[in-house]
Amino acid sequence: MSGAKEKIRTNGSNGAGAVINRKQNTIPGVDRSSKVDNKLQFDPDRDKEFETRKDPDKLSPSKEVIKQSSLKSKNSPTNITKKNVQFADDEESFGQISFKIDLIATLLFAIAAATRFYNLDYPRNIVFDELHYGKYASLYLRKIFFFDPHPPLGKQLVAASAYLFDPSYNGTFKFDRIGTAYPSWIPVLGMRFIPALAGSLVPSAAYILCRQIGISKLFAAVAGIIIIFDNALLIQSRYILMEMPLILFGISSLIFALKSTKQLNSIKNLMFVSLSGFFGTLSMSVKYIGAFYLALSALIIFWRFYTRWVPRKDLSSRQIGFKLLSYFGVFYLTFFATYVSIFYIHLSVLTNAGPHDSVMTSAFQASLKGGLASIIKGQPVQVAHGSQVTLRHSLGRACWLHSHAHNYPIKYDDGRGSSHQQQVTCYSFKDVNNWWVIKRPEIDNIAVNETKDVIKHGEEIHLVHGMSGRLLNSHDVAAPVTPQNQEVSCYIDHNVSMVAEPLWRVEIIGGCGDPEKSTGCEWHAVRSMVRLIHVSTGQAMRMTGKQLPKWGFHQHEVASDRVVVQDDTVWNVEEHRYTKSEKDREKELLQAEMIPTKPTVLTFWAKFMELQWKMLLNSGSATQSESHTYASFPSEWLFLSRGIAYWVGAGNNSQIHLLGNPVIWFSASFGLALHASLVVFYLLRRRRLCFDIDEETWSTLVLQSSVCLGGYLLTYVYHFCVDRTLFLHHYLPSYVFKLVLFVGTMYHIHFITRNSIARYLISFTLISWLVTAIYVFTKFVPTSYGQPALSRSELESLKWMNSWDFIIQTHS
Repeated sequence: MSGAKEKIRTNGSNGAGAVINRKQNTIPGVDRSSKVDNKLQFDPDRDKEFETRKDPDKLSPSKEVIKQSSLKSKNSPTNITKKNVQFADDEESFGQISFKIDLIATLLFAIAAATRFYNLDYPRNIVFDELHYGKYASLYLRKIFFFDPHPPLGKQLVAASAYLFDPSYNGTFKFDRIGTAYPSWIPVLGMRFIPALAGSLVPSAAYILCRQIGISKLFAAVAGIIIIFDNALLIQSRYILMEMPLILFGISSLIFALKSTKQLNSIKNLMFVSLSGFFGTLSMSVKYIGAFYLALSALIIFWRFYTRWVPRKDLSSRQIGFKLLSYFGVFYLTFFATYVSIFYIHLSVLTNAGPHDSVMTSAFQASLKGGLASIIKGQPVQVAHGSQVTLRHSLGRACWLHSHAHNYPIKYDDGRGSSHQQQVTCYSFKDVNNWWVIKRPEIDNIAVNETKDVIKHGEEIHLVHGMSGRLLNSHDVAAPVTPQNQEVSCYIDHNVSMVAEPLWRVEIIGGCGDPEKSTGCEWHAVRSMVRLIHVSTGQAMRMTGKQLPKWGFHQHEVASDRVVVQDDTVWNVEEHRYTKSEKDREKELLQAEMIPTKPTVLTFWAKFMELQWKMLLNSGSATQSESHTYASFPSEWLFLSRGIAYWVGAGNNSQIHLLGNPVIWFSASFGLALHASLVVFYLLRRRRLCFDIDEETWSTLVLQSSVCLGGYLLTYVYHFCVDRTLFLHHYLPSYVFKLVLFVGTMYHIHFITRNSIARYLISFTLISWLVTAIYVFTKFVPTSYGQPALSRSELESLKWMNSWDFIIQTHS
């Protein structure tokens, strides 16, 4: 082609598009300077005229001439009038909703629902992680606060479904052990309904996604079918588990992101962008791995914006900037509003204290009904000379400053010596040894009189351990576990010329606490976050996060650190009372407990930000890295090396064992390698100016690779970077991408062989493969539904790999 006549095609809704003159960057026959052009719209349905993917015969030269002449004729006044009328109709239709029923998508949903909802309440026992998610849903119904490192949307949906199915269920059932039988009054169907519904919709969503990335209806239907007949996806859809809602919302986000790239109508475009952000946020709000779906959707929208709008010469930089701002303003505002709304519901419902609230700060706990709020009700607010307090580590692990009548060993295992002073630790449980008395260094009488001597920001204090009466101390001796830090102890005079250094300076974070109050510089219980700075060395008291050896009862190490500003140096007074004199002690105690205090009230934003921070800390915590019989490594997922025993029946071999359909699983892994090889082959050939496929086919392949291979790598490679226990079900959000990529690759091969006899051989092979996959699905169905019970020989015949750990009872 000559440079003057070189043409490209822009993708429409069906993989074809309008002919565009690259040199002029205009659509032939359309005057960019006219006012009519500002309203010019690309109609995806019109692009069906150019659809050559389904018609192997290219448009003949005569047809091209006719088509170009028809495009030129659109400049006529008659056609301009018709366009204006059409645009007026578009404006009038704004706000109206129309529906189209896709029979293939509907049929896929019906088949999937039949497999997912069949005998859904069997077994009436706790299955694997129903132990956690069922418990969380029940706590919602009781309005009891719980802490989970993942966002709450999935649990909210399960709780709402359970309530709608049976409003009388009050959430009192204790999900205490896998395999425990559900009583008759538990709405098992209601609690399993949402995952089953999501699992029924995923095949249809995958079909629509395939259509959006240029795969034919037939092959898109195959994608839905293999999702239906994969045993792992079936199992994950039938119980109180979160993967299927996550995947459904994530695929929906991608669908709307792709739809937004095929619309130049600004209203429809922004609507699809908003819907993409909405569903992506829902996916992220089920589990944080859904953030990868959201990120991929944002990348699709940005890339299409960059390739479609930025090169246009008829738009000024301001217009392009405004469009960019409108696109991503709508996307991120939708994300923010949706995410915050979900947590607003979460925090508005969970108003009662529960077993998990100790993870949160004292102020957060005190804002809940019961629990700490009832313990500290009426306690004094102002911390003064003579205050008896417990000091809680505020921003990390929940533990309290603690000491006990045991000394550091004279020598540690590495040969280092210690001060042999009394141990100071951070203890994760309430204990009498957590109490300390705050006193002025120059005053011995610690009783609090009517004129309280309130401690303020920047003042120096002694901390006296309540049970032993020894002063909190630090000195130039290496800490037991972190020798780069300095030891903290309770001082004992061993007559070895080691003088006491017990002075600590109180630094209220923010300088003077709450600046809106006149008493802002005072140290307050619960609310004030403080750092205790060792006066002699200028180091801050810190909970290091390390556990002491057996001699320290495996409690957490406390040391002083020269790095003052860090989260682990932040403490707050939780429980608080004043020291009383012996004379009139009962009267003074009564007066102290009757000091009027208002209930602690935190704003939604304060609670929201604290919860986000705690979730971030706990989701990356190394403490989650624990061994488990059925744990697996990400590299084992590619070829289904390990399954998971979800449930085992009593007295027979009936069981639910998470395994995928081996035929589909292995084929998808092969398809992943084949797709990557094809793309590399084409890239190398194109580098040598050898164009084996036309531009339209290449663009479609690139789109499929970008969405599916990109999504797969985003969601899969991440697992190699986390330090936590992983299971096969963590692979499912990536696995769905791999299935769609496999179907897209098969479609591409089928398409490029359309003019050869090899196409019939490929068609026969694919049909045979699909029949085999469905047959293998039926063979593994008993381990997916948990019934019927298989004999020992039947279970052993399903053990295709030695690493598959079916539970075979010897007496069967």
